[in-house]
Amino acid sequence: MKKEMGKFVLTLSLITVLLTTFSGLSFAAAEKKMGTVDIGKVFDEYEKTKKYDQDFQTQGRGKQEERDAIVHEIRRLRDEQSLVSDNAKQEKQKAIDEKMKSLENFDNEIRKTLGEKRNQAVKEVFQDIENVMTQYGERKGYDLILNDRALLYKNKQYDVTADILKELNDNYKKGKR
Repeated sequence: MKKEMGKFVLTLSLITVLLTTFSGLSFAAAEKKMGTVDIGKVFDEYEKTKKYDQDFQTQGRGKQEERDAIVHEIRRLRDEQSLVSDNAKQEKQKAIDEKMKSLENFDNEIRKTLGEKRNQAVKEVFQDIENVMTQYGERKGYDLILNDRALLYKNKQYDVTADILKELNDNYKKGKR
């Protein structure tokens, strides 16, 4: 999730720089209502993010138990292999090789599946954040809401992070998102 968030922050930073560069003249002509948001804080403290993290931890523990069972079986086969005759050792080695291949396939499948689920969760969370920020900005009459990580300085009066976070979590609790 952190890697996806980094890409999102970089994109927002570039957009901020472009907006600032191209709209510099219009700021002199008229007063604009601006706000800033700490995207990292919003992402981390959003209840849906916490729920997804908790779900992924639970799934991870379950998959680790399945993996541990396969590893235990491989160890058992190796222990048995050391106790049998040379002919039987070859048969045990085949069984061990099959279990090792099974473990490798299990690891690859879980990594792929959980990675896809995590990417989908991150995408969904960022979509929620974007939707709420858009609605909030329109409703409150903001001309710009900037990611505070792209700013070199800001007056704290422009920080609307708490408002965005409250609205996101309220919507989540109401079942809107």
